[in-house]
Amino acid sequence: MRNTPGGLLRSEATRQRATFLELFLDLVFVFALTRISARLIADFTDGQRGVYAGLGQALLLFLALWAVWSVTVWSTSWLDPDAPIVQTVIIMTLVGAMTMAVAVPNGFGARASLFAITLVTLQIGRVVFFHVAGHGRPDPQQSIRIMFWFGLSAPLWVVGGLVNDGTVRGALWTLAVLIDYTGLFFGWPTPRLGAQRLGVQMIAAEHLAERYQQFLLIALGEAIFVIGLAFSGSEFHTDQTGGFVLALASTVLLWRIYFHVAGGMLDAAIGRSRNPARLATDMAFAHMVMIAGIVLTGVGFELFIAEPLGHLPPAWLIAIFGGPALFLTGRAALEYQVFGRVSRSRLAGLLALGLLIPAALHLLPLTAGAVAAVVLLGVATADARRSRHRSPESPTPPY
Repeated sequence: MRNTPGGLLRSEATRQRATFLELFLDLVFVFALTRISARLIADFTDGQRGVYAGLGQALLLFLALWAVWSVTVWSTSWLDPDAPIVQTVIIMTLVGAMTMAVAVPNGFGARASLFAITLVTLQIGRVVFFHVAGHGRPDPQQSIRIMFWFGLSAPLWVVGGLVNDGTVRGALWTLAVLIDYTGLFFGWPTPRLGAQRLGVQMIAAEHLAERYQQFLLIALGEAIFVIGLAFSGSEFHTDQTGGFVLALASTVLLWRIYFHVAGGMLDAAIGRSRNPARLATDMAFAHMVMIAGIVLTGVGFELFIAEPLGHLPPAWLIAIFGGPALFLTGRAALEYQVFGRVSRSRLAGLLALGLLIPAALHLLPLTAGAVAAVVLLGVATADARRSRHRSPESPTPPY
């Protein structure tokens, strides 16, 4: 693909690696994930909102932030990230995402309007700015597509942020999230214009893959932050030290399971795909599930480090077992996207976590965390055995 003079599309000569400005933007999302985690930890421990209500609210806030990041990454894998207009949009995103992140702790309360209005202003404002500043380049129809879908969800976000009833807010924001993600998943199909269609030559596969990998590492880093914060605030008792070591070992296992074969071949899979735009979009959703699982797993780390030998409320298993289960679900989807198959170890790990729930209800928090870690260890060990005597695999995406 060749870029026209003064154009905004990536050219073959454009560097594939993430720019320093993009990495700077990621720092905001590190902070955003810490706010999501802190909110969830409070829901599991003080119970003011209720665990299930808190989980639903945190999920909506997380999905809104992920949509902002995902659209930004898609754009910089299609457009030249060194172009001044694109860099301005990234800076706008940085400011808007930071504002949303600081509103997260009270994102369903006193700061709901700030969160919602910032989200809508950012999503619509950067499309309008890009269209005007770029004089419609490179694709004026794309601006129309995105504005059409944002126009559907924006009133729901704003009204939801302004109403005083939390139930109504939750319903409106749930509908808004469904609209936003439907548009994103299908390429913002619009009457008469259809959906966005990008060929493999228009997507910087290496850049897009690297950005997904970097965000997953951000989530692992946030888990490390939770582990360190929980242990540094403890009394360093033997049981708490055991929880600290167990949490670190579990984090290493999450890293190992992700990057084993499939996690390191995203760019090659996109490059070989017959429908790279769809594959890249599906990979975004797989990573979203894995990252949500890592954040929830980190909450479980906090719980069994702080109270390793205390009473285990059944709801805590949502984090201690549910987090790893979410991660394995997303990782299984990613493996299918890269190789067109799912390893038995992923399914066995999910099955084991589900079958162990009744027994785990009678365990100590630290013991439950150890059981989840053993399941992850089993998956990682099975992966290593499967690859030991085989030649390196090549991606074979199913579409």
